[in-house]
Amino acid sequence: MKKNILLFIGTLLLSVLLFGWMEQSAQPEQAATERAKQQFTRDLEAFEQLLVSRLLPLAEKGTDTKALQQTFLLCRQGYKKLEHFTEYYAPGTSRLLNGAPLDEIEVEETKSFEPAGLQVVEELVYAEEGELDKAELIRQIKNLRNQVARIRTVWSVTELTDAHLFDALRLQVFRVITLGISGFDTPICKTAMTEAATSLASLRTYATYYPKNAETNTLNQLFEQAETYLTQHADFDTFDRAIFIRTLANPLTTKLLAYQKSLDIQPFNEARVLRADAATLFDSAVFNPDFYAPHADMRTNRWKVMLGEKLFFDPILSHNNSRSCASCHQPDRAFTDGLPKAATLTGKGAGLRNTPTILNAALQNGQFYDLRSQTLENQSLDVVHNIDEMHGSLDEAALKLQRLKEYMSLFQQAFPRFKGNVEPVQIQNALAAYERSLVRLNSRFDRYMRGEEKAMTLEEISGFNLFMGKAKCGICHFMPVFNGTIPPNFAKTESEVIGVPASSKVNAATGRHEIDGDLGRYALTKLDPLKYAFKTPTVRNTELTAPYMHNGVFKKLDEVVDFYDKGGGSGLKIALSNQTLPEDNLNLSAQEKEAIIAFMKALTDAPVQPSKGALASLTFSK
Repeated sequence: MKKNILLFIGTLLLSVLLFGWMEQSAQPEQAATERAKQQFTRDLEAFEQLLVSRLLPLAEKGTDTKALQQTFLLCRQGYKKLEHFTEYYAPGTSRLLNGAPLDEIEVEETKSFEPAGLQVVEELVYAEEGELDKAELIRQIKNLRNQVARIRTVWSVTELTDAHLFDALRLQVFRVITLGISGFDTPICKTAMTEAATSLASLRTYATYYPKNAETNTLNQLFEQAETYLTQHADFDTFDRAIFIRTLANPLTTKLLAYQKSLDIQPFNEARVLRADAATLFDSAVFNPDFYAPHADMRTNRWKVMLGEKLFFDPILSHNNSRSCASCHQPDRAFTDGLPKAATLTGKGAGLRNTPTILNAALQNGQFYDLRSQTLENQSLDVVHNIDEMHGSLDEAALKLQRLKEYMSLFQQAFPRFKGNVEPVQIQNALAAYERSLVRLNSRFDRYMRGEEKAMTLEEISGFNLFMGKAKCGICHFMPVFNGTIPPNFAKTESEVIGVPASSKVNAATGRHEIDGDLGRYALTKLDPLKYAFKTPTVRNTELTAPYMHNGVFKKLDEVVDFYDKGGGSGLKIALSNQTLPEDNLNLSAQEKEAIIAFMKALTDAPVQPSKGALASLTFSK
């Protein structure tokens, strides 16, 4: 009897254990997003420990500079494991963790805020021997600790989805190739490549949380190859960015997208300037020019483009029908005019500034050299009404256009809600639509990055590597548009203070160079950091857009490169306390300068051919 009871109990216990094991086995594997949240939390805690337990005590001690610098580099590595999500979910706080060491400007509030974060700490820990500002360093590290707390709060309420995770991973690869390997946030320590490797290794970890399939092995191999290449070629000045991007980074983002889709995780279809389903940064249709349109009704259609082109080349918008937009923005000069400063409407004297290209102007959220207009619509209003440019009136132009049958037909087709009366805003929107159609990203450089290995010469490739590395051009002229709109979100267009001189020659009276008197953004917003600040323009098609700078002071590209090589205005002995351009001499050789110029010429696109209807009203003369 006792034996039977024991047998029954044993059988029952085995059944319970077996049932429990079966129930546990039947439970679904932990979701990838949950594992990702836990991973980020662990990395955030590790980063905080580096700051609080290691970097802060060394700062308080303030005597072991080498240990301080080594620990700082560990902190930077720790942050790179977090950057993909901090930038994605908390960009404002991320700026305070790793933003540029320059004042942050809030134009709307006419306020500037002091910089903070790892880049500020970098300047402190690499200060000259005996010049360590211990109190400021301690303050900055404690501020970093506070920002970590803010990130933790944001992260605790963040609902991470599969689509958001893959979106953040691919954007981070784009950030690595545009900002990371250009040295944007490592100007002194020059650890860009090892940090990029750390970032990619972190992204690979997150990707492994998803099921294995036919795409997995190739994806892992690409991650590992990219990390290895970065680690083995860590020297900043000699790193081959062209090879890395074309043969490793581009295939990596392409495969990440393919893997995402293979898991039936679809990319977002929301309106963004950088399309969410772009396989690489160099896809022919990677950008959505309509993103910066004021609202949905102002998005482009082909009828608006046709109407806008006709208006662009028609002098009807100007005073006495004497000038069109194309008078200054000439297609065969990449929509510039070849003059140092734009000619006035009367022909007497010159305008305030050089005429900028409007090719790719749609890919920035600020127009004019002083960024006074956020939209292309407002830009056209300003130009048409400017007494020196067109001295026109959109109200009067609307009345004139209403009397022309061909125009009325185009307005009817361009604007579905058109009620028979031409409105000034419709003229503005049509002109803006035409400008948005002028996105041109098919230069030899673009074709090279899309896999056409022979599209660029060895000298041009060398020039690209210098542009994005030693010459420091890429930290202001951001790839792939090579203007001041910051990737990979392209939400903000930057301005810089570089110290452009009034003349390429010294002042005969003073024996030195003088700063150009144009105050730039300061004329509109009275904040000292904005004195002599101007929008960073694109260097695409720069072969066709001479002379250069906002005042046309330099006639040739070699003069421009020499100016930057010397350290901008500072190198010309112009006293400018707020210069944002690095003041150090770049020490470029003659051969390196020639290579940089050759690369910039490889950014020249095919000329835009206006339609026959537009050419019929062309008014400018050469």
